Amino acid sequence: MAQETRNAYGEKLAELIQKNENIVVVDADLTKSTKTIEAKKVCPERHFNAGIAECNMMGMAAGLAASGKTVFASSFAVFASGRAFEIIRNSIAYPKLNVKVCATHAGLSVGEDGASHQAIEDVAIMRAIPNMKVYVPCDQYETKALIEHVAKVDGPCYVRLGRGKVEDVFNEETVFDFDKVSVLRKGNGDVVLFAMGLMVQEALKAAEELDATIVNVSTLKPLDEEGIEELLRSHKRAYTLEEHSVIGGLYSAVAEVKAKTDITTKITPIAINDVFGESGKMADVLKKYGLTAEHVIEVVKG
Repeated sequence: MAQETRNAYGEKLAELIQKNENIVVVDADLTKSTKTIEAKKVCPERHFNAGIAECNMMGMAAGLAASGKTVFASSFAVFASGRAFEIIRNSIAYPKLNVKVCATHAGLSVGEDGASHQAIEDVAIMRAIPNMKVYVPCDQYETKALIEHVAKVDGPCYVRLGRGKVEDVFNEETVFDFDKVSVLRKGNGDVVLFAMGLMVQEALKAAEELDATIVNVSTLKPLDEEGIEELLRSHKRAYTLEEHSVIGGLYSAVAEVKAKTDITTKITPIAINDVFGESGKMADVLKKYGLTAEHVIEVVKG
């Protein structure tokens, strides 16, 4: 069943806030869009709307966390990572406060909202902040498990969530290990596709024709360098698939692993090539920027 990862976030947050009286939620006038409204419905006394003031919201989150609370702070990814960057850096990450920045509407899949709202640099920004953990779940089940995971993690976390519906990769029985990359399919040792977010689904669609190994990288920081190195050594060609700029995201992370070793495996990125997005329906925009299974097959086959 197709589901938005932001919806899965809202559902799990509503569940957790009822179980854990230490959890509070802050939002920046996007409660319905980020789906924190689900937490507000069940615990309105622990949901705070800061209005259209993302920097103030992150400051509130820092204060609440400094008082011992576990804080979930939500806005659109372009505002959370961009507009509120300095507050997150200095008031949350520097003192290692227990704030979970769960940013929705990331990437080109925001669609009609256009370039101003399509966060394509957010992973790069958050990866660069010391003490910040960075996660990108690919479907509703991984999202729910991840939100439960970060609620238990001590310290700042960034979780990248989407607006559009994505097909299920996992199910309710799946056991996740967010310390490791996850091999979803083993190929013949020729091609390995590292993917994050909605590109995991595209990688799986392309897998049969390519007989490729498919790897879900949902934890970008701290990265499972050992697992990635092993996969690079055991394959002839590697590709990184991401709905993010080619700069600073998954491609950069995998290339950084390779750079520390004697590995000669070539890594080719399939990403947003240092350009802004544009307005259009989700499927049309992703197709234009080459973020589809068909384009992956074309690139790999050369």
